This record gives sequence, C-alpha cells and structure tokens, in this order.
Amino acid sequence: MRLLLVLLLHASLWLAQIEAAPVNDSSVVALKLWPGTPPGDENVTLPPEGDQTKPEDRLIAGRRIIKLGNVSTPLIEIHRPAADEANGAAVIVCPGGGHYILAWDLEGTEVAAWLNSLGVTAIVLKYRVPSRTRDTRPWQAAVQDAQRAVRLVRSNSADWGLDPKRIGILGFSAGGSTAALSSLLHQENHYAPIDAADRLSSRPDFALLIYSGGLYDAEKKRLRDEVVVPDDAPPFFFAHAWDDNVSVQNALLLASALKEKEIPAAVHLYPNGGHGYGLRPTDEPVTTWPARAEEWMRRAGFFGRR
Repeated sequence: MRLLLVLLLHASLWLAQIEAAPVNDSSVVALKLWPGTPPGDENVTLPPEGDQTKPEDRLIAGRRIIKLGNVSTPLIEIHRPAADEANGAAVIVCPGGGHYILAWDLEGTEVAAWLNSLGVTAIVLKYRVPSRTRDTRPWQAAVQDAQRAVRLVRSNSADWGLDPKRIGILGFSAGGSTAALSSLLHQENHYAPIDAADRLSSRPDFALLIYSGGLYDAEKKRLRDEVVVPDDAPPFFFAHAWDDNVSVQNALLLASALKEKEIPAAVHLYPNGGHGYGLRPTDEPVTTWPARAEEWMRRAGFFGRR
C-alpha cells in the first residue's frame, strides 16, 4: 500500500507539470520546465507567444520557417521514437534564432524527427526569447532553461526508458551557444535549486554544435570570457561552413580549447553553405552534416553498445 501511494504521488507530480497548451502531434508530450515563474522573470511581461514569420522572409530549401517569438513559458517537448527502435539515448535540441526568436521547425521539430529515425528520444527545448539580458549575458535565461531541461530528463530517465548517462544536447546558431555553455558551465548553478531534480547533474554527456554563434569575441579575436573549458567537459561535434556570416571561429577556437584539455571532438568544416540550413538538404555538401553526426554518435557509443 505504501509503495502504491508513492507511485500515485509520483504520477500526480508528473501530471501537474504537463504543459496545458496543445502540441501539433498528439503523441508528443510537453512538460513545463518551472513550477512557477522562471528565474529572473518576475517582472517580465511579453506579448502573446506566436509565429513571427513574415511573407518577405527568405526561403530555406524552398520553404519558410516557423519563427516562434515571445516565449515566456519555457518547456520541453518529448518526441519518442518507435518503441521497438528506441536505443535509450536522448538529445535535447536547442533551436537558434539569435536569442530573439526560435526557429521552431527548421532547428527543432524537424531535428526531432531525424533523431527519432535513429532510435533517439528527442527533447525539443522551448527556451525563453527574446533575451532578458541582451546587454550583459544574452544567453542567461536560455542556459537556465537548458540546465533545468537536462536535469528533468535525467530525473525522469527511468520512467522514459532512457540511460541517464547518454543524454546529449544539440544546438544551432544561438541554440549552439546555449548547448555549448550548458556543457561547459555545468559546474555552476545558474538558478537557485527548486526541487529534487536540481540535485542532479546538469552536464550533458555529449554536445553537437551546428553553425554555433555567441562563443567568439570578434573585437578581442578570442573566445568570450564566459567560454571556459573545464576538465570534465563532454565530447563535442562541430559542423560549420567557412563562408558563414557567423564566424567559423566559434567552432575553431572552442575546438582548439577542447584539444588543450584533451577533450574529444570532431570538427567538420565546409567551404560553402552559409548559415541557417538546419537539416534541409541542398546541393551544398554542408547539408550532409546529419550523416556525419550520426556516424560520430554511433561510433562513440552514444546509441548503446557498438
């Protein structure tokens, strides 16, 4: 009887956190990150969340994208692979958007579908935008949300059939800096603990940065002050185009710093491709990066035993 009560209490706590807003796919579960107001948002008021895409926005591989803006209720969407294909790995996906918006389909839900095809549970992170601290630390709210997301996934790993030691993070552009800083700054809590989940590590077990920004200080020609590689940083995968208007130095300098600490990394550089292609294939070789990323994750054992 006591065990039953504990299980019922656990279930009620889980259901209490489910995001009430519907998602497009009924099989996708949305879970709020914070039980109340997110840290630092006590005096923040935003217009309603919504798609800010405009008809004149450029097409990416022939299609427009969803530009989700004014996110004040951060959450994770849990996209599960087919039960008979799940390998126990999970990847938290951080869409980009310059900390102004989230490229929700291009760098979020489309990525989740790809990960599911590999047997990986995809956790799409809807972190807060626009940045609350753009003039100081534009990444602060995003990293808070990412740290919380890693801990929630790890705390629910048994219930979700996941290996708590195979939880990765993948980010694009500004989401790449979110993924990178969450991986590098995990020894520091960026918010006050609020429950048992916050006693767990926020360190991802591996990180993938796709055309990441926000790490390179162009004026000082070096990594930004906050980009410091600890001895226990996770392995990294990088993909970047040389002609990207977001400097390739974001990848090169961080990879070099990882090398100094003998942290494993795979760096894939392409001569052309620009920025913001997501997984949508074009005739540019840079859009083959998902195949390289799959190979890297598989060979490193993140999908389970080789």
